[in-house]
Amino acid sequence: MSQDKLSDVVQATAAKFGIPGVAVGIWADGQEIFAAHGMTSLDNPLPVDQHTLFQIGSITKSFTATALMRLVADGRVELEAPVRRYVPELELADEQAATEITVLNLLNHTAGLEWNLLVDTGDGDDALAQFVAKFPELRQIAPPGTRSSYSQAGYNLVGRILEKVTGLTYEQAVSALVLEPAGLSNSFFAPEDVRARRFAEGHNRAEDGTLSVAQEWQVPRCQNPGGGLNSTVSDLLRWAQVHLADGRTPSGAQVLPAEAVRHMRVPTVALQASSLGDALGICWFLRDVDGVHTFGHGGSANGQFAEFLIVPDRNFAIVVTSNAGPDGTTCNQAIVRWALENYLGILDRDPEPIPYDAARAQEIVGGYDIDVMTLTIATDGNGLTLAAAIKPEIRAASTDEMPADYEPAAMGLLPGDGDEYIITEGGLTGQRGFFSRDENGAVVAIDLAGRVFNRVPAASE
Repeated sequence: MSQDKLSDVVQATAAKFGIPGVAVGIWADGQEIFAAHGMTSLDNPLPVDQHTLFQIGSITKSFTATALMRLVADGRVELEAPVRRYVPELELADEQAATEITVLNLLNHTAGLEWNLLVDTGDGDDALAQFVAKFPELRQIAPPGTRSSYSQAGYNLVGRILEKVTGLTYEQAVSALVLEPAGLSNSFFAPEDVRARRFAEGHNRAEDGTLSVAQEWQVPRCQNPGGGLNSTVSDLLRWAQVHLADGRTPSGAQVLPAEAVRHMRVPTVALQASSLGDALGICWFLRDVDGVHTFGHGGSANGQFAEFLIVPDRNFAIVVTSNAGPDGTTCNQAIVRWALENYLGILDRDPEPIPYDAARAQEIVGGYDIDVMTLTIATDGNGLTLAAAIKPEIRAASTDEMPADYEPAAMGLLPGDGDEYIITEGGLTGQRGFFSRDENGAVVAIDLAGRVFNRVPAASE
């Protein structure tokens, strides 16, 4: 496949979704292939290329998890050990959960912790310690080990384990354990390191369709373990090669023992009806696409989005970064799907929803929430829509800029009796999930993007 063809597809896809800048890296047939389109920022436009820094959001978790696995391989941490062995000061509102949560529960999102705490504990070296001190404010949504629910706070706690065991700050630990051994010389946490190089700015789309630069650029330091790394598609493709080559860099340096690398992509918990994957390994989302095994992770920040996917049996990897919401994820995934089909002959297609069912629709319409966001499912009598919004009180109380809400978009139920659904338009196109019921059969929660949103009682209840 020629680089020119890839460049044409990247340009056309970016134009279709109105994305100012997109960068793509592919590892195929033992070669790196790069393509880029557009600019870093509408306000200060510079060309995007494979060396442009993007915020990679939750793909940072793969670096945090790999660093932790270095400590496991060295015998300094045990996956099945309670977190309190390493962070004895950990307190939760649920004391039993605080004693039971293991390191593995954090790494595969089965700790039962709510998604996150939206706090800023400053730029000091004690940022993570102060963040963990606020964990009694975090809701416990399920007993540890009983189900998966994606938790940013859980990965920030993994970062605190790294600090306690190594005696370094989180950023120093990840640099020493992962970034430097892997030769990733263009990946940074500190804003001053990023601003000294060419970097992309995020953009958000207003109701009238116009894009503006996201003013809030870097996440608070306490959020770094779950989503604070800035990197390039060139560095990320090198990172993919490390995980493809059983922990070795192209130069032969061993970043992580082969057994530990393979352990990270062994299923630890199954996922139901999730567009993220069929199961979780250690950090990685594991998914069979057209009968072929893949693993990877996505990421998002304020107006920036990234996709990272590896196909180990084909020695193939792809990285896509973009800098506008809400359609950045849809743009990235369209490029990933095109690459899978045109490089590997793998077809990735969304399932078709069933026709509208009024009785089932009435069971699920209403509001659902997590700590900072609400979902609203509505019907006009002919179809269902889903809207996602940051809670008004959270937005009003925050001095920080927040991403735009997702306007109502069509969704449909999927065949079968598993209460599964798919979103069919808008910035969440292709997202799949399911509804949970109580012992009486009433719908009490919805899973979206791996997170559990509990139903909000109607005013009359």
